[in-house]
Amino acid sequence: MSHHASFLKAFARNSSQVGAIVPSSDQLAGLMIDWLDWDSIDCIIEYGPGTGVFTEAISKCISPGTTFFAIERDPELAGITRQRCPEVKVIEACVSEVAALCQAEGREKVDAVICGLPWAAFSPELQDKCLEAMFEVLPPGGKFATFAYWQGLLLPAGQRFRKFLKTNFSSVEQSPTAWKNLPPAFVYRCER
Repeated sequence: MSHHASFLKAFARNSSQVGAIVPSSDQLAGLMIDWLDWDSIDCIIEYGPGTGVFTEAISKCISPGTTFFAIERDPELAGITRQRCPEVKVIEACVSEVAALCQAEGREKVDAVICGLPWAAFSPELQDKCLEAMFEVLPPGGKFATFAYWQGLLLPAGQRFRKFLKTNFSSVEQSPTAWKNLPPAFVYRCER
């Protein structure tokens, strides 16, 4: 329950960076990761781990030797994720710095990005800045998963983001709905 309170406080501090009032559900975490071929992933990054729900699920799937780190801007949430998943490196930074962060980890390219950022809450400029930075490190064939709340599709930013995905990825699939998530959500499963 303390994670829920911390998440709510982070939302109150900056609702444009924390797009929900409670952490994601285990059901949504499963939809985020169960479509990936984990044997072929040598490097994976998580954007916006929040309280570490997706982080924990990812850490259970990766093979020994796989490079995995998370990028979280909120210091309190980064601390919670570090406590929950002490084996995972959590970097306090903006995802727009991903290329430099990858270089610091000895990587130029990644195989997959799992993303918990609230895209529908972002301005068009911030959406573009973060996604263009990701394209610097995600090569053709790279995988990208992010989720959306159904009501977010009503917002212009949510519609713009959906259109951006369909324009910039060779494949965009939509998962079944995670009805146990609050609010219900689905996952965009994209291949570059």
